Amino acid sequence: MIKQFISYLWGVRSRQQIAIAMSKGAAARQARVIDLTRPASWEFSGFSQNGEDGILDVLRSQLVESNRYFIEIGSADGMQNNSSWLVVAEQYEGLAVEGNPQLVERARRVIPEYSIGVECVNMFVGRDNVQELKTRAFHCDPDVFSLDIDGVDFYIAQALMEAGFRPRIFVVEYNAVYGPERSLTIPYQEGFDFGRAHPTQLYYGVSIAAWRSFFQRHGYRFVTVDRKGVNAFFVDPKCFPLDFLEGIHGLEFAENKYQSMKFRGDSDRQFPLISDQSFVQV
Repeated sequence: MIKQFISYLWGVRSRQQIAIAMSKGAAARQARVIDLTRPASWEFSGFSQNGEDGILDVLRSQLVESNRYFIEIGSADGMQNNSSWLVVAEQYEGLAVEGNPQLVERARRVIPEYSIGVECVNMFVGRDNVQELKTRAFHCDPDVFSLDIDGVDFYIAQALMEAGFRPRIFVVEYNAVYGPERSLTIPYQEGFDFGRAHPTQLYYGVSIAAWRSFFQRHGYRFVTVDRKGVNAFFVDPKCFPLDFLEGIHGLEFAENKYQSMKFRGDSDRQFPLISDQSFVQV
C-alpha cells in the first residue's frame, strides 16, 4: 500500500512538472524572434536544460521529410531531456533509453500517457549491444537522435553508425573542458561512470573538435552548439534545403557555463586538472 501511494504521489508530481515545463516552453517559444541564420535565436527550454528544445524545433521545421520519430539515449525520467517536448507537445513516437531502472520506472508511469508510441527502455547502452537497440527501433533514420551519457559517447556514436543508423538530426553532448581545438575523447570502458572516474568530474566525453571530425567523416554537417556549452547539433545534409544550411552561422564553441562557474575559470584553467589522465586522439 505504501509503495502504491508513493507511486501515486510521484505520478501527481510528474504531471505537475510536465504542466510547468509546457507553460514555460510555450511562453519562451512564443517570445523568440527567429533568425534562420542565427541558431542562438532558436533556443528555448521546456523540458531541455540548455535551449535544445528550441534548436530542435527550428531544425525539425526545415526537414524535407519527417517520420516524427526520435531515439534518445540517456533520457532519465523524462522530466529533463531532449525528447520530452517532442512527445508531449508534438506527439512524437520513439525510444527513450535509460540505464537507471528507477528513472525508467518513473518515466513509464507518465510519459506514455502523452503518446502511445513511446517505449521507455531500461538499457545500459555499450558499443557491443547497439544491435539490440536497432531491433527495437521502428526507424533507423529518426528525425532526432539524442546521445547524452556523460562518458563513452564517442564509441556509442561510432557503433550506431556502423550498425546502420542514420539520424536526420543528431544531438550529442560535448565536454568543453577540452577547449575548442583539442580533438580528444576518453578510452572506452564498460560501465564508465563520470562521477567516479575523477574527483573533479571533468574527465568524460568528447571534445567539440573530435565530434566535428567524426561527423564530417560520416557526411554530416555541423550546425551549432548551444550557448551554455553543453550540446552540439549535426544534420544529414540530404534531409534539408541547401539554402537553409548554407545560410546558418552557428556558434562554433562555448564554454560550459556550469563547469566554468564551479571551477571559476574557462577550459584553459580546467583542463590541467585532468591532463594527467588517459586520452584518445580522434
